[in-house]
Amino acid sequence: MSSPTRYPHRLRLGVNIDHVATVRNARGGAAPDPIRAAREAVAAGADGITAHLREDRRHIRDADMEILARILDVPLNFEMAATDEMIGMAVRLRPHAACLVPEKREERTTEGGLDIVGAHDSLLPRIGRLTDAGIRVSLFVEPDEAVMDAARRLGAPVVELHTGSYCEAVASGDAGRTARELARITRAAAYGAGLGLEIHAGHGLALDSVGPVAALPEIAELNIGHALIGEAIFVGLSQAIRDMRAAMDRART
Repeated sequence: MSSPTRYPHRLRLGVNIDHVATVRNARGGAAPDPIRAAREAVAAGADGITAHLREDRRHIRDADMEILARILDVPLNFEMAATDEMIGMAVRLRPHAACLVPEKREERTTEGGLDIVGAHDSLLPRIGRLTDAGIRVSLFVEPDEAVMDAARRLGAPVVELHTGSYCEAVASGDAGRTARELARITRAAAYGAGLGLEIHAGHGLALDSVGPVAALPEIAELNIGHALIGEAIFVGLSQAIRDMRAAMDRART
């Protein structure tokens, strides 16, 4: 086990702009523009921008990624499947980070974490190729101690813990299930940080669920998208981000 991790005091917020592109694509035109959304998110306090270029291009498109890689002055987190096509694009664009996620054509959104235990042999050379290109690799995974061990063996410096099951429990009002799911995240975050991994978290987090996760001292970054874009319909994107930032800061202190 590595030496104890120095936990960050200020929790970083990565804003996922995928669903701005979803709305754009529904009409088939150029608006709303996800690039504008990225700029506004940064101006409102986002520490980084996340975008998922899916194989079917259902929201973010190749041209969006190319522009984001060129114009952003904050880190770009390129979410993608661990395919040769996506690895090649990441190596060409050189984002700050690449987060490897599971991807199925029929899913509405990412369902669960990447099976890094079963896919170890196929992931290892892809992670190596990204690392050699100077891209920081993150693995979107279930909050499980054995998975933290697998991430360490793969040489990935970052894991992003899937918080979807916890957020579903919060939404259901089931206090017992919520406590169990939060405990899973808490244990995995502490164990992974003890191994020297940087711990991120995301998926489904909203104002009513973010606090207990943001309060975990081992977590360095949250990546949040759908809740922010949904809330932006009512209060505007900048205000939605400021409200989320404030909720994270309250939890952290």
